[in-house]
Amino acid sequence: MRIDIVTIFPSIFQGPFSESMIKRALEQGVVEINLVDLRLFAAGKHRQVDDSPYGGGCGMVFKPEPLFAAVEHLKSGAEGASSRVILLSPQGRIFNQPLARELSRESHLILICGRYEGVDERVRQALVDDEISIGDYILTGGELAAAVITDAVVRLIPGFLPEQSVEEESFSASLLEYPQYTRPPEYRGMAVPEVLLSGNHAAIAAWRRRKSLERTLQRRPDLLKRARLSREEWEYLRQFKPELAAALDRGSEKE
Repeated sequence: MRIDIVTIFPSIFQGPFSESMIKRALEQGVVEINLVDLRLFAAGKHRQVDDSPYGGGCGMVFKPEPLFAAVEHLKSGAEGASSRVILLSPQGRIFNQPLARELSRESHLILICGRYEGVDERVRQALVDDEISIGDYILTGGELAAAVITDAVVRLIPGFLPEQSVEEESFSASLLEYPQYTRPPEYRGMAVPEVLLSGNHAAIAAWRRRKSLERTLQRRPDLLKRARLSREEWEYLRQFKPELAAALDRGSEKE
């Protein structure tokens, strides 16, 4: 996979991309990440990428010319790969695990980091394929959002991480992950559940599934609407919150 990130602050990414999983993926050639300085595609002596909005108002707006020039240049160098152009914007659809998995199957992503009051509307109309937001809050710019999306997507690229490891994580099956424990078996009066020490893999798997269901119902019941649960699992949840579990069950059946 190749990911091009269009930004006016490329140095923001030095920390996140030089450590941990992203660093490993880069070293292994799993992904190629290019930080593209938008100012290099701006005309004039001062390389101006923004201007005041027509109609008045505070703030500045990214001009269309540099963005079109940058994206068209990146597409031309993609060597025939299909390119998906994404604008990081608070107006976009909310980023989640299913969307991360969808993007991980692309061969070329171009992420445009918005700033200031946003981008000229013609960029939305004719240049981008998608708009994505990482949450309902305001960031100074799209750079941190681009780093979050890159991290979530790269770890899902087929063959990079063990499939079992990825599938057992929170949100992978619209459920939160079960509780985890490690040594020592007892600490400050808190003991590891006996089933995890039993060596009975079937019992451990059943315990983990039940705890995953319980934790999701308690903390993120909205996720259960998308989860694939058996009739027995719905019945199990009803003992904790009968009305809520029943309502979610009805909603799941309708969908």
